[in-house]
Amino acid sequence: MKKPVILTGLRANNDLHIGNYFGALLPLIDMAKNHAEDYEINLFVPDLHSFTTPIDHSALQRDILNNLRIFAAAGLPIDHDSVHLYRQSYVPAHSELAWILDCFTGFGELSRMTEFKDKSAKLGAEHIGVGQFNYPPLMAADILLYGATYVPVGDDQRQHIEFTRNIAERLNNKFGDLFVIPKSVQEQHAFFRKDQGLRIKDLQDPAKKMSKSDESGKGIIFLGDNPLEASKKIKSATTDSFGKIDVNNQEQPGITNLLQILALTSGRSTDAVTNEYNGQEQYGPLKTATADAVSSFLTDFQDRLAKVDDARLMAKLEADEKQMNEVANTTLLRVQRAIGLRS
Repeated sequence: MKKPVILTGLRANNDLHIGNYFGALLPLIDMAKNHAEDYEINLFVPDLHSFTTPIDHSALQRDILNNLRIFAAAGLPIDHDSVHLYRQSYVPAHSELAWILDCFTGFGELSRMTEFKDKSAKLGAEHIGVGQFNYPPLMAADILLYGATYVPVGDDQRQHIEFTRNIAERLNNKFGDLFVIPKSVQEQHAFFRKDQGLRIKDLQDPAKKMSKSDESGKGIIFLGDNPLEASKKIKSATTDSFGKIDVNNQEQPGITNLLQILALTSGRSTDAVTNEYNGQEQYGPLKTATADAVSSFLTDFQDRLAKVDDARLMAKLEADEKQMNEVANTTLLRVQRAIGLRS
């Protein structure tokens, strides 16, 4: 590729909520905007990875396109020449390189992966798919096919980055310079100035992050929620019995969560919001202001989402997938020749 590569995945399925929006989606868009002049920005949909957990297969394509529309509505610069959108399964080299990497990976190496161990312990060996066990080689293929230097990941993926570095070095040592080695996790975090602080919490249980696992739906605000219903969720959010807002009181996670949501959805700084409400002896005004801000945010976002040009988005996707196939196939052929599959 023409410039160094930053690569990251876009969610393939599941509804997105405001925690995803402010905690992951907007930072990713800001990253693309800030680095597109100096880097190739590869944003791929990991649709093959989505099968590691049970999903509604009949809805996968709809979910993929809907999530891409959400990114476009949120401001992703899809018209920039250095921003590339593509679906993982539409570039077959991902699967083929993953198999090759499998054959140079030890069983024990994958068995030690924390994510696999945790899910295996939770579900039991009889109920966890081989795809979950085999996740790291496919993720490594996603990265190595494009010579990606930087891959923004959460702490739960740090082992996978180190695995990618290890398997790339292993094959480079055996067959020559096949792959670009991505930067270490520490270097990744330094480059992206990683901030682990933003975690919007569940409205009903502010001790845990907002998550789709909330079966009641009362603690989570989806981007597709009716603004009036979302407003009601905010007004029924759990607070506490202190009766006074103290921004330094760590025993007020519900209040802290509302202050953060208000700041994010209103576009104001956290300091400005906390200074306004600190010391108030009623929670009602904060809930009302937050409910109004969330309602306005959803109304505006849903209006922008409705205006996304689907034909333009599909044209971008198909053009980039053609280009990414050329890049990935060049890498794959180099590997195939090195290991004897091609002359």
